[in-house]
Amino acid sequence: MLDDRHLLRMSDDVGLFEHACGAVPRREHGYCLDDAARGLVVLSRERDLTPRLARVQETLFAFTAHAHEDGRFRNRLGYDRGWRDAPGLGDWWGRALWGLGSTAAYAGRAWLRTEARLLFDAGARRRSPDLRAMVFAALGAADVLIRFPADEQARALLAAAVTAIGPVPPGRDWPWPERRLEYANAAVAEVLIAAGALLPEPGALTDGLRVLDWLVDRQTREGRLSVVPAGGWAPRQSPPGFDQQPIEVAALATACARAHAVTGDTRWTSTVELARTWFLGANDAGTPLLDRETGGCGDGLRADGVNRNQGAESMLAMLATFQLPRLRAGALTGAGAA
Repeated sequence: MLDDRHLLRMSDDVGLFEHACGAVPRREHGYCLDDAARGLVVLSRERDLTPRLARVQETLFAFTAHAHEDGRFRNRLGYDRGWRDAPGLGDWWGRALWGLGSTAAYAGRAWLRTEARLLFDAGARRRSPDLRAMVFAALGAADVLIRFPADEQARALLAAAVTAIGPVPPGRDWPWPERRLEYANAAVAEVLIAAGALLPEPGALTDGLRVLDWLVDRQTREGRLSVVPAGGWAPRQSPPGFDQQPIEVAALATACARAHAVTGDTRWTSTVELARTWFLGANDAGTPLLDRETGGCGDGLRADGVNRNQGAESMLAMLATFQLPRLRAGALTGAGAA
């Protein structure tokens, strides 16, 4: 069952507060679409939402709809309910489409699935020049295609993301389509795996599994996860590195869960378990990020311990990782649907 204590603490009738001081929401920093979208992904994957969580899901969807304008999205809303930015196609656009696609595919209420699919369709007509934005959007497209295999808008978006990723270099030294490992890296591999299962994309599945295997190997140290830190890694850098981020662990776990769902190879589940135990203290600092008293998650792993602040991003990354072993039937699958 989803531990909703900190999720409810960080929510109000507008959205999710972005930052916290310890476990206390910092209202002065307002809200962001990035977190609303992450929340939609987590809540859509739950089998049975409590009435309070169903209300949070509706609120986050309404926030996402309010942020939309002609296929673009705003990201930052102040506590005074005033937008702080213009509509754009940055990471938040991609995450919005991920949240909407997941909601359209898996939400328990039919009206919410219908509205989410309409809003997804409006945003999916756009393309972002930013690779991570395209990757996040493509994960939403994959969810839509799993539920609606004939959806041409989702199919075109997923294919466009594969093109944006480009060819995966051969060999084991640096089989990565970018000069550096940045953030949420495993999501890139996950898109290739999803495309290989859902599209007639020759080689995408093989490339995705190969690069994910490389990422797992590079981010495993002495039997535990030691993930890419906030500053990223260049080719000659290696673990340990700090400040390690929960979103990196969640991305790796979710990509491995999809690899298992698509291939049936149980070796991927061992990394999902390493990700879960990373939050519980099996990490480079030997310190849990999960706060058992509040249900929150520290915002980063440092050499000397854990960032005590428990923001929405980290909390949702932890919840997303913990829910993977009990995902609803059909989530992350779709092999042979093309």
